[in-house]
Amino acid sequence: MAKCTKKVRMVGKYGTHYGASLRKMMKRRAVGISHCGSRMKTVAGGAWTYDTTSAVTVKSAIRRRKELKDQ
Repeated sequence: MAKCTKKVRMVGKYGTHYGASLRKMMKRRAVGISHCGSRMKTVAGGAWTYDTTSAVTVKSAIRRRKELKDQ
């Protein structure tokens, strides 16, 4: 399992890819639910990753439909 620290907990496994400030802002409420204090947004995702594979598929399908609609 990935290393986690006391301050950022499980978000620490994302490393520097997402930036330290982002990892410090996000707080995990429950399995799959994260909360950002500065933006006051609650996000539901996967248990150990921010996005699930099905969510990525749906987002790309929505993006493709928007592009087709604009053309």
